[in-house]
Amino acid sequence: MTDKTHDPNPSRRQFLAGAAAVGAGAVAGGSASAASPDPLITQVQDWASGLGDGVDATPYGLPIQYESDVVRRNVEWLTADTISSINFTPIHALDGTITPQGCAFERHHSGAIELRKEDYRLMINGLVDTPLVFTYADLERFPRENRVYFCECAANSGMEWAGAQLNGAQFTHGMIHNMEYSGVSLRTLLEEAGVKPEGKWVYVEGADASSNGRSIPLEKAMDDVLVAFKANGEALRKEHGYPVRLVVPGWEGNMWVKWLRRVEVMDQPVESREETSKYTDTLANGVSRKWTWEMDAKSVVTSPSPQAPITHGPGPLVITGLAWSGRGAIAGVDVSLDGGKNWQEARLAAPGTDKALTRFYLDINWDGSEMLLQSRARDTSGYVQPTKAQLREVRGLNSIYHNNAIQTWWVKANGEAENVEVS
Repeated sequence: MTDKTHDPNPSRRQFLAGAAAVGAGAVAGGSASAASPDPLITQVQDWASGLGDGVDATPYGLPIQYESDVVRRNVEWLTADTISSINFTPIHALDGTITPQGCAFERHHSGAIELRKEDYRLMINGLVDTPLVFTYADLERFPRENRVYFCECAANSGMEWAGAQLNGAQFTHGMIHNMEYSGVSLRTLLEEAGVKPEGKWVYVEGADASSNGRSIPLEKAMDDVLVAFKANGEALRKEHGYPVRLVVPGWEGNMWVKWLRRVEVMDQPVESREETSKYTDTLANGVSRKWTWEMDAKSVVTSPSPQAPITHGPGPLVITGLAWSGRGAIAGVDVSLDGGKNWQEARLAAPGTDKALTRFYLDINWDGSEMLLQSRARDTSGYVQPTKAQLREVRGLNSIYHNNAIQTWWVKANGEAENVEVS
């Protein structure tokens, strides 16, 4: 856009200099002047008048109390019970790309189980030369890899198919996290067992009551799949599959089987419950697509958004969000302030990496007028994130999974934002 009120290259130095001229309080609250010095600067505060906590006050470091609102959240009416449910990453309150384990979304089919490392076993069987069973200690002795990938639930944004539903980026797009996983390549373990020529698929299942069994083509299993036991440098959390989970880069999250207990090499897929009655895409004619594993390019503005309104009034504004693709790396992100009529290329915080989240920024000078904020991702395969209308033209309105359509936030003059549809 070339609209002067949304100048993409505002002078922040000029703005801040003007603010300083009317007193530090003008920056903080907008009401103080040079005649009213800010006591937070001129007076010694309580936190500088005595001693703070010692090093062992919190043996495992937790966020400070002032960040207590940055938590996973559930939507109670989604499921009958939290035992088989999901909660959402607070993406509106985060920056960068790495998701802290403590607020990375959860999805359970029969609840998170307690499984000790000492009791852990992983079986490789089926069409192999030598069936094997590994302990946790065995896995630690294999050559290790560290990889950063996003994990996205296939139903992320699913409730938005029919129109704007949930008022918050956490709820529309928060079934996703991005972490650094440490573990062993599944290929290494399969090669240790020796895959027979007739082996074309693997069937993976977890140790929990649901098992959440899924079939994966052998080609993918031998490519980039990890058997992971660490995330962001520490042990997996209980809710993320401690002590061992599967990582299936770029593919829908239900295939990332937690508490991984068995990998069976087979000559055909199992057609389990989770890949027939669930996790298929029903089209307008009633026919369902299956094997739609890859997560297409997608993005969302995380701030401003309904849970992260503009509170500082007109002036310099940082628009930021996340983009990702299961088919490669993010090549670029465009942002629209007017519902898709005009687009500006956002700045990527770092070059996009394969199957991982990318942070983008657009710096503007906001004049206080309404905006219809959108973002549109492009990946290295040449794919461009579609509008809802484009997606519905192909998929109809019956789908739940794989909604990667462009999201719109209506930013009002008072800085508040609302989920709306502009398709």
